[in-house]
Amino acid sequence: MSVPFKPIETRRLYQQIADQIRGLIQGGQFVPGARLPAERDLAHQLGVSRPSLREALIALEIDGSVEIRSGSGVYVCTPVERSAHMIRSMGESPSELMQARAAIEGTVAALACARMTPEGLASLYSTIQAMRVDIADGRDPLEQDRQFHLAIAGLSGNSVLVRIVRDLFDERHSPISAQLSVRFDSREGWRAALSEHESIYAALEVADPLLAQAAMRMHLDASKKRWLGD
Repeated sequence: MSVPFKPIETRRLYQQIADQIRGLIQGGQFVPGARLPAERDLAHQLGVSRPSLREALIALEIDGSVEIRSGSGVYVCTPVERSAHMIRSMGESPSELMQARAAIEGTVAALACARMTPEGLASLYSTIQAMRVDIADGRDPLEQDRQFHLAIAGLSGNSVLVRIVRDLFDERHSPISAQLSVRFDSREGWRAALSEHESIYAALEVADPLLAQAAMRMHLDASKKRWLGD
């Protein structure tokens, strides 16, 4: 006789935190309309980092458990019916995603130095220029950002790394990452990203692998902080 085992599911940290807060709401510790404790206090009570808590709160906002009011706080919403699939399918942890990108794309940038060509540099420069135009015109240069990172991956000469870089970048379109982008993308943030791209380009131009690796990692660490803070 077969035993009806349930599939084992690895829960991301932000999902575990969200589940705990959701359980407190469902248990009546936080009633509809109530404001949750301040972020610093709540993170301390739960024993988690503030970036991880922010991810959990964004997940709870997406599924309708809370409302995040800028400058005011996080408020409990009236309970709504939601499916388990909806709760599970919000995407990778943005902080873990950026950490993975920094580790992988730093190596990719170093590899690209050995295969850099005038044509490759010209392509990267063109992407930076297009990004500058988008920012000046008030558009989010997300596609130009994507092309810049994919172009560097392509110059590494490794098709597996190209696929990994593409998949990690495109995780930005997951529900939780997209919601973070809506809240925290800004003209100032994009201008900072443009400056960081220029630093990466300068390192690639002189074919310095250590400098290119450091510039890429610094860029992605700064991007993570713009999304989630320290």
